[in-house]
Amino acid sequence: MSHYFINDDHLKSEEFEFYYYFNDFKFTFISDFGVFSKNKVDFGTNLLINSINIVDSKRVLDLGCGIGIIGITLAKANPKSSFHLVDVNLRALKLAKKNSEINKARNVEIYKSNLYEKIKGNFDLIISNPPIRAGKKVVHQIIEDGFNYLDNGGEICVVIQKKQGAPSMKQKMKDVFGNVAIISKKNGYYVLCSKKGTY
Repeated sequence: MSHYFINDDHLKSEEFEFYYYFNDFKFTFISDFGVFSKNKVDFGTNLLINSINIVDSKRVLDLGCGIGIIGITLAKANPKSSFHLVDVNLRALKLAKKNSEINKARNVEIYKSNLYEKIKGNFDLIISNPPIRAGKKVVHQIIEDGFNYLDNGGEICVVIQKKQGAPSMKQKMKDVFGNVAIISKKNGYYVLCSKKGTY
């Protein structure tokens, strides 16, 4: 069985498109087999997008970007900020690049990175709908290592279901950053944010 965080050269390919609306924009996304939530914007992703305020964010990292829904949507709505979209799934990255072109998101850089492996420099905001199926260790590493990739005053925000580990994620964020806030909660999904510094 293939997972969206594993590259599978034998997986069939059949691209298709779907639409997403945010603010005054209509987005067209091309998707395929072997990527996360391949035929729609999942509930958690939508909640995260609608919960994030990046007015003052200059440099944003979308970690585990998939086909680019979060990063591209927020980049289009915030043209003065720069966005780095990274993932380990090569098919997802190819689609993310195609989607950035289709939606004319010009303030994005898209490249392969296994978590923070290829990341350079610090960010004002790190956002992620983490790969739960990759396991708790990987998901918590996003928080643990993320501290070192944030500028002072920077934030990391993730979306996670209660039944998939929101309570332990909340505790991990508090342990690493010394603070955590629930900025949105709906249908069992939590958007959790921690700040490098204090709230």
